[in-house]
Amino acid sequence: MRWSELVDRVREYGQYATEAEAREVTRTVLSALGGHVTGEERVELARMLPEQAARVLVDQVPALRPLTASEFVDGVAARREGATPATARWDVSSVLCVVGELAGDALLARLLGELPPGYALLFGRAELSPAAPPVAEALSAQGTDQDSPPPAAQPATAQATAA
Repeated sequence: MRWSELVDRVREYGQYATEAEAREVTRTVLSALGGHVTGEERVELARMLPEQAARVLVDQVPALRPLTASEFVDGVAARREGATPATARWDVSSVLCVVGELAGDALLARLLGELPPGYALLFGRAELSPAAPPVAEALSAQGTDQDSPPPAAQPATAQATAA
């Protein structure tokens, strides 16, 4: 894929009026992402992007601390003149959804494993949290017998005869 094709996909996905706007959004989001993707995932993602996009990604100095998804969006908003958190969220998702498609499921899963919670939605993916344990498992872990009701729930006659 060439840089112009990437920008065209972002333009189409984000419904930007001009190629120039889509190009600016793409550069801004990729440069922000470049500080937060490290190691093999960064190298592999750069290989899947057009050369110009890869340079924007890898030329960034790694961030001192990982940003939450909300902080990431706010950082993009600060880089774009006139952007609000809502427009920045649109911009971020427009680029990251295209990047996620290029990366493929396996690499995207690794990228999301490296990033703090909340980024999956920015890549257009559901963020599933681990399911809560079934009630029986939770009760047995607490040492409660699941077959007998709690004392307050016992029938009044059983409480009366015990007295």
